[in-house]
Amino acid sequence: MRIRDYQPSDAPLLAALYSRSVLAIGPRFYTPEQVAAWAAQAPTVERIRQAYTDGRVALVAADDDDRPLAFSDVEPDGHINFLYCAPEAAGRGVVSALIDELEARAVALGYPYLHVEASEAARPVFLRRGFTLLARRDLRIGTVPIHNYAMEKRLGEAAGVTRGVAPSPASG
Repeated sequence: MRIRDYQPSDAPLLAALYSRSVLAIGPRFYTPEQVAAWAAQAPTVERIRQAYTDGRVALVAADDDDRPLAFSDVEPDGHINFLYCAPEAAGRGVVSALIDELEARAVALGYPYLHVEASEAARPVFLRRGFTLLARRDLRIGTVPIHNYAMEKRLGEAAGVTRGVAPSPASG
């Protein structure tokens, strides 16, 4: 496995990976109704292409044949927007390696912190990577109640300070 920068030709594979991840991993943590609502929010190929031209750091963990195993990004304000892993790669350290590389890039760019709205599946991974749990966020996708967790990690010299984050609507 290697971690590389996103390429525009990745967009169709990442859109499909998002859906496969939600549909295969989501049921371990969320109800069928929640998974269906979440899966309906899947980004289109065009949305991924558009988002990944806005200056954010966008990374892909790829296998030896350069097939995406996971992808993630960090926006210029330190927000981690997407973090999705192929079901067949889950639990193999791919996501941890991706988060570590995002953090290294953020530090190199001088970002003071990273923040994320983590799913039940992602929360333990972020905790192991040193993120602090700020709050459970109860929200709705359409009429379906669902939750995630506001988390953050201070980087560099700011590492000892925690910033409060109020619950907000779903992002992505």
